[in-house]
Amino acid sequence: MMLFLNVIYVLIAIAMIALILLQRGAGAQAGSGFGGGASSTVFGARGAASFLTKSTRWLAIAFFGISLYMAWYAAHGGKPQAGAEQDLGVVSSAATPKPATLPTAPAQPAPALPTAPAQSAPVAPTPAAPAPSTQPVAPAPQKPAQQGG
Repeated sequence: MMLFLNVIYVLIAIAMIALILLQRGAGAQAGSGFGGGASSTVFGARGAASFLTKSTRWLAIAFFGISLYMAWYAAHGGKPQAGAEQDLGVVSSAATPKPATLPTAPAQPAPALPTAPAQSAPVAPTPAAPAPSTQPVAPAPQKPAQQGG
């Protein structure tokens, strides 16, 4: 039953996507002056909009109804009965873990970890910043502009 509903659910979703993409938007009237109005005569003057709108509405109602039923079924009807065996397939073998028997190796002392040297690294002396000069700097002389003529 649920498999059948899932198939119908997917088909309704695909049909809704197709019908919504076929409908004209609010700005579609602007293009009718450039030859876009001739394509709307297939279903009649208002036939396409009416047919697509009604079809989308009924598909949306069916989609919403199936969604509610599947949610209710998952919450209430999908639970296993008390005392009934449930076949978990491959998961059932993983549900009961077997105690692991690891081979025991003879205990050996762990090797000592290397330690950092006790002395710190020598610090290089930093050169002092040069003192600022107290003499004012004179601007460079400019060459007079040559006149061509």
